[in-house]
Amino acid sequence: MGNVHTYCVEPQQVGIRLDRFLETQHATQLSRTYIQKLIRSGAVTVNAKGSKPSYKLREGDQITLVLPKSRPLETVHPEPIPLDILYEDSSLIVINKPPGMIVHPASGINSGTLVNALLAHCKDLSGIGGVERPGIVHRLDKDTSGVLVVAKTDYVHRCLSAQFEAHTTNRHYLAVVCGVPEREAGTINTLIGRSHRDRRKMTIVQTHGRRAITHYRILEVYGRFALLQLVLETGRLHQIRVHLSYIGHPVAGDAVYGGGQRRAILDAPSIAVKEALEQLNRQALHAHTLGFDHPEKNEKLSFSASMPKDMQGVIDALKEWHGNESILLIPAHLSPT
Repeated sequence: MGNVHTYCVEPQQVGIRLDRFLETQHATQLSRTYIQKLIRSGAVTVNAKGSKPSYKLREGDQITLVLPKSRPLETVHPEPIPLDILYEDSSLIVINKPPGMIVHPASGINSGTLVNALLAHCKDLSGIGGVERPGIVHRLDKDTSGVLVVAKTDYVHRCLSAQFEAHTTNRHYLAVVCGVPEREAGTINTLIGRSHRDRRKMTIVQTHGRRAITHYRILEVYGRFALLQLVLETGRLHQIRVHLSYIGHPVAGDAVYGGGQRRAILDAPSIAVKEALEQLNRQALHAHTLGFDHPEKNEKLSFSASMPKDMQGVIDALKEWHGNESILLIPAHLSPT
């Protein structure tokens, strides 16, 4: 048996739904969805009898909640994979994810993911929805590197998810793109939905999509390539990659939305650039900065991660070819390197 909590309904609590009452009592521990699940499973009784989440409380009702211990994540096991940790406390952990690492296990993939690594590293997971697991708030594609925050508790997971949903986080990305946008800065505002031709891909749609907004600014230009800073106002699946492809400047090396490595290599102005692109072997996209409000410390946090060596190698090769005379279009204090 887990922890047992008992309550006696006071006059001022009469008429409140049972699930809302328990949510108020355990706001920093349990989500309302999980509470409803506990009620339906019989872990909650009212006057020693089972009840429904919608039950309206009466004065003197005796409520008992048996809160089970969080169960282990059954299909995914801890693995001692090294992590580049930017920040950690008892509430959350901020990681600089390397390129090539999948964030969350998927069909047929239960090993080598960020979740496997976090299960081994974090000894203070209190459980998300009753399961001992890290709370993945947002994801980065396998071949996108950079800053990612993960919650350790259900409450922090809900708070951070709400910030991402309300678009109050600061998310800055860096991308090397094919070609140079005509405007120094701009905003891409479209609807994004799943492609009917390939359900694994997202695409721009005219109706029945989700609003997606990306702000971009050119940081440097190197002939037929450019380095962009991108600020996400929304966070749709593959948003940056879809948007940049839509305006005709796909992320260099993006095999899904931009012609992949072949197009980038064909545009390569030198052997050194070509070799750097071959070593990259992925889309040149990096989550550079993430800022959010700490749910429990009531302070704003911001973290940045340097570009990984493979992407920096492409930029260095482009700069060398261009004689280190790339066009700088951003104040020095905002420079990504």
